[in-house]
Amino acid sequence: MSEIRFGTSGWRGILAEDFTLANVRVVTQAIADYLRAIGEADKGVVIGHDSRFFGERFARETARVLAGAGVPSFLCNRDTPTPVIAFEILRRQAGGAINFTASHNPYEYNGIKFSTSWGGPALPEVTIDIEKRANAMLGEICYRNLPLDQAVRNGLVQEIDPMPAYLDALRRKVDLAAIGRSRLTLVVDPMYGAGRGYLDTLLVEAGLMVQTINAQRDPYFGGLPPDPTKTHLNDLIIRVKSDPAIALGLATDGDADRYGIIDADGSFIEPNYILALLYDYLLRRKGEKGDAARSVATSHFIDAVAAHHGFKVRETPVGFKYIGEFIRDDQIVIGGEESAGLTVRGHVPDKDGILACLLVAEMVAAEGKSLKQLLADLYHRVGEFHTGRQNLHLSAELEAGYADKVKNLPTALAGRKVLEVITVDGVKLLLEGGGWVLFRKSGTEPVVRVYAEAHSAMALNELTEAAVAFVKQ
Repeated sequence: MSEIRFGTSGWRGILAEDFTLANVRVVTQAIADYLRAIGEADKGVVIGHDSRFFGERFARETARVLAGAGVPSFLCNRDTPTPVIAFEILRRQAGGAINFTASHNPYEYNGIKFSTSWGGPALPEVTIDIEKRANAMLGEICYRNLPLDQAVRNGLVQEIDPMPAYLDALRRKVDLAAIGRSRLTLVVDPMYGAGRGYLDTLLVEAGLMVQTINAQRDPYFGGLPPDPTKTHLNDLIIRVKSDPAIALGLATDGDADRYGIIDADGSFIEPNYILALLYDYLLRRKGEKGDAARSVATSHFIDAVAAHHGFKVRETPVGFKYIGEFIRDDQIVIGGEESAGLTVRGHVPDKDGILACLLVAEMVAAEGKSLKQLLADLYHRVGEFHTGRQNLHLSAELEAGYADKVKNLPTALAGRKVLEVITVDGVKLLLEGGGWVLFRKSGTEPVVRVYAEAHSAMALNELTEAAVAFVKQ
């Protein structure tokens, strides 16, 4: 039996192989024991799931195990977005949440994401504790699971609908009136996931013409990973291109914590650019003041925006939990990652793709320009940024020598002198002329992710080629 291992966003596995009811029960009991140990079990646990196969069954079984451990729970009444679950933790002042989701991963995966009482994803010290507890119990009947009807009668399980309170919070966070005045036509694509009925509801309420696609629940996600990247948003791109009246295409991933944005001409706008555009908009048009945060793998475009307005950027390891801490402590205006995670001050300390899409719609409506026009304006003020990423699969020989390779880094790359080495997560080389390269090895497979950024497309290509050659030589 494989051990339980929590990664960047929780424990994930292939359904019926390692992600099984037996293992879910063990992990749930481990979480119950952890909450009991820190004195937060009596606050209760929010339980939710995305639109994947067997989500309801996993959620109900979790409620039964928690009830058997004497831990009350709040069971969401349908597949629920991750940011909504985070919001519900804070609203109810619960001890945490157990969320069944594999986010943007393919349909054969499922996962448990555990969030703590402050609303953000559990930090490593917490997940390590839960891992130890779970692995010590693997293969044993270490739990008592009450029948669900008995648990409900005993007041240990309460079914809830978290949607209305969350939508009310977004109404306070987003200028729906400004969106409505624009009379834009938009297309919304929830990618068959848990975001169905959230984004489109508020946009219609604002008074827009909204077309919705892929809005039925499909545990197979139409045969593609529910990941809102250019590769997987072809349906949305085709729909936007088909009608010159459409101003935007807005997508959320399987659990609606990530976003994908399509401009009026059908162009996919990279999350790195959306993060910088929204930060500038919040400072320049919404009156916000303060720093931002990004992961080490995310574009320095947002750094240029911060410097332009007299603020700074905090750099974190990859994993939104680290950005969430800054939101929790009210230290930043916005935080985000290149992988399409984003949240803002006063909101949940976790990724929220629904909010991100709404803020983009508000920005386009208020500015009266397309995203490409807004991007050109921002380039004019702070300079151009071009980013890229490649996943390199290593041979056994290359993987064996990788650790020694990154101990002997080059003094220059593509003719650009290395000015500084950052090791907050992987190995990042800051280069002469403002470019950078990051080498970040996967912890679960023989893959090195190579990120690069430069101030022109040509320079980016040169840096990427040199970085790949360094790994493969």
